[in-house]
Amino acid sequence: MRARFPRFAGSALVALFLWLVPVCASAAEVTFDTAPLQIITARGKVHRFTVELAVDGDQRAQGLMNRRHMPRDRGMLFDFGETRQVMMWMKNTYLPLDMLFIARDGKVETVRENAVPLSEAIIASHVPVAFVLELNAGTVSRLGIAPGDIVDSQRISGAKP
Repeated sequence: MRARFPRFAGSALVALFLWLVPVCASAAEVTFDTAPLQIITARGKVHRFTVELAVDGDQRAQGLMNRRHMPRDRGMLFDFGETRQVMMWMKNTYLPLDMLFIARDGKVETVRENAVPLSEAIIASHVPVAFVLELNAGTVSRLGIAPGDIVDSQRISGAKP
């Protein structure tokens, strides 16, 4: 005897599929340019990275969500286009991250280490900033990065008055 598949269940599956296709397609369409970036510590050490640039609303909304790996010398720089208090979260982000909250002049204002993957807890800058740099968790500790250090890139240098 063959099991019957209820008609409404088939319709529900088709509806779910049609809803998911645009969601997945729109996430896949978000692309990021890359650029070199360096962090200069108070002790004068220079650490170089290649970062993806999240500069528009779609890119900032996508960020590093749904990624499972990021090379050690990579990161993502969020440019908010203005100086303001910033709030981030880790929803749909599988990578544990360190976050550097950066002023318009490139100075690291606050650091949040080891942000918990998939958490919806708000991670706030607590002060007005123009940029956030996300790096693999453990990078801040390993390289001795701290508030007061300087982040420099073409995008940040170009933002200086």
